[in-house]
Amino acid sequence: MMEHEGHVTKHIQNQHDEDYMRQALRQAQMAADAGDVPVGAIIVLDGRIIGRAHNQVELLKDPTAHAEMIAITQAAAALGDWRLNEAALYVTKEPCAMCSGAIVLARITRVVFGASDPQVPFNATGVNIRGGVLADECAAMLQEFFRQLRRHSPYKGKGPGDLA
Repeated sequence: MMEHEGHVTKHIQNQHDEDYMRQALRQAQMAADAGDVPVGAIIVLDGRIIGRAHNQVELLKDPTAHAEMIAITQAAAALGDWRLNEAALYVTKEPCAMCSGAIVLARITRVVFGASDPQVPFNATGVNIRGGVLADECAAMLQEFFRQLRRHSPYKGKGPGDLA
């Protein structure tokens, strides 16, 4: 009986992970629509969303305006505390080094991400990590964004010496 209960609990957790990742994908689409790299993040505590954001680097002209950073700020404001103990972060792309540091400092317990970033593997000591949730959808959104960006780039077809 215990093994069956564990399987059911894991199935329910996987379903919740996918549901929250879909909400993060909606945030990512908002970033893409605004011309920013399509990354979205949701922070959940006790089944309640306490932070929701998308990348706003281009909009705010701020290199720290990643979805994770903005969602962490929102969640801290919602709780009135910078300690986000027991909170889970859902993000459509594997967090960068800056965001990894913020996740650890905010004491977020669990991170669930979609698309992997082989250039910057996520490293956050003491954080329960699950990658690859809706990875295909998350990766496809990023790939399409960069495909469109390249298609409309004024530098298309020019080499590094031809930019002047």
